[in-house]
Amino acid sequence: MLKYEHHREPLLPRAAFLQRLFAHVSVAMSIVLGSLAIGVAGYRFLERLDWIDALLNAAMLLGGMGPVNKMCTFKGKLFAAFYALYSGIVFLVVAGVLFAPVFHRFLHRFHLAFGNEDQSRESDT
Repeated sequence: MLKYEHHREPLLPRAAFLQRLFAHVSVAMSIVLGSLAIGVAGYRFLERLDWIDALLNAAMLLGGMGPVNKMCTFKGKLFAAFYALYSGIVFLVVAGVLFAPVFHRFLHRFHLAFGNEDQSRESDT
């Protein structure tokens, strides 16, 4: 589990932030590759597509474009429907995983900037 600094802690140094960002990119790529493997296996074994066509269909659906080949079997159509829904959720999850460290850093910096003003106002009174 990746640990984030508390809002009272100083901002993470740039090198450590880049390491955190790399860790998040690695997690996101693992999710994408795992999802792609599920899609390729489903199209290959349920719809009996060639490996390259299974990869193309899985990648197109995972990327939000839609399938390339027409589904001919009941199992293949059912798989394509559920894989399309799954792909939409994976897109949102991957976007969240990728943007989480950037958004956290932005909010942390924003809080530190305005937190210092609040502390200076309290010390003036």
